[in-house]
Amino acid sequence: MNIASILLVDDHPMLRKGVAQLISLEDNLNVMGEVGSGDEAITFAIEHAPDLVLLDLNMKGLSGIETLSALKRAKVNSKVVIFSVSDSESDVLQALKFNADGYLLKDSEPEELIEKINHALAGEFVISEPLTQILAKSLRPQSKINTFDSLTQREMENLKLIASGKSNKEIALKLGITEATVKVHNKNLFKKLGLKSRVEAAMLAVEHKVSF
Repeated sequence: MNIASILLVDDHPMLRKGVAQLISLEDNLNVMGEVGSGDEAITFAIEHAPDLVLLDLNMKGLSGIETLSALKRAKVNSKVVIFSVSDSESDVLQALKFNADGYLLKDSEPEELIEKINHALAGEFVISEPLTQILAKSLRPQSKINTFDSLTQREMENLKLIASGKSNKEIALKLGITEATVKVHNKNLFKKLGLKSRVEAAMLAVEHKVSF
């Protein structure tokens, strides 16, 4: 069994300890490290390359967004999931802008948190349930009526795989087509649904509970 390594980043030691204890109960997860600042997180992640970074949003010094941005610039391959008390639309959208792999609320049920961590490790974009409607509404142009009826079977397959976090290359391998063909299908489905990005496509799929 593969054991996934996790870095906890939060400036509240008691919260880190609580989450670490929760994760320690799972046979497939291991807390590789706990740090209290963005600077420490960047140094640790670059040196140890954890599978997933669970990152607080509001910290002293570097904020979660600044830390996320720095990790992406450093090309750290870890999944980075924001873990916050904030359900603000602007905070969620900011995290997505900087390519977070998910956004989870600190008041999530323990079982939900573990489930979402596992989904993120599997390459899926994860978000706490209370945020899905807010996020989908803010990402989607209000004048557009999104419907899946206009999609071809292949375009629908592409949408489902985008929602599961697959890259164009991974979609091409999964469907047995070229990466260029995947890009064409994506362009067509974005146009039909009035979307501008893969994030919007993924969130629309999450809202409507579309899965592969």
